[in-house]
Amino acid sequence: MNRKYQHPIIAREGWSFLLLAGVLAGLSTFYSVYLAIPLWLIFIFILQFFRDPTRVAPEGDRLVCAPADGRVIFVDEAFDPYANRECLKISIFMNVFNVHSNRMPMAGVVNAKHYYPGKFFNADLDKASESNERNALLLVSKQGHQVTCVQIAGLIARRILCYVNEGAEVIKGERFGFIRFGSRVDLYLPKSTKIMVSLGDKVMGGETVVAELPVRE
Repeated sequence: MNRKYQHPIIAREGWSFLLLAGVLAGLSTFYSVYLAIPLWLIFIFILQFFRDPTRVAPEGDRLVCAPADGRVIFVDEAFDPYANRECLKISIFMNVFNVHSNRMPMAGVVNAKHYYPGKFFNADLDKASESNERNALLLVSKQGHQVTCVQIAGLIARRILCYVNEGAEVIKGERFGFIRFGSRVDLYLPKSTKIMVSLGDKVMGGETVVAELPVRE
């Protein structure tokens, strides 16, 4: 991972879209105001979608931060199919107006990385966790806690980007990926974890504390 490129203000994934939209909107201004207005609105939408603001991660090795901006749509016990264990699960839904950069929920090591092709159901639905295209990272903290972070494509999102690989050492709040145009991120946590968010809460990736991992003896 390129740690020198963490907070570029406008995500690099959107530069080509912005350039194309800006050129088309600029050229249309010379021909027709009626054509230019919708194109400039598209340019503004793309600009806000690919914004990538700086975030300050919470201190504390046991504090888990949100891996994405959005709304909490699931908090309950669940089975982690990637680590094959019973756990607690937090799901965060990102709409098209949220920041779509994904950030590490905790510091540690990427123990495994698995990509699964799949469908593109609405990411707000429970079945999206098992049926949609997704990329799972199995993380292990310095204290030995195991946390699974899963990027999930949505109805409109058609590309998951993940820039870390198995064996990488990661920092909490560090930018590790991006999902285009609406999506979801699932967190699977140890069952004795203290959950710090509720259904409907709005969270900020890399900043909002969503859970506190248990003390390990």
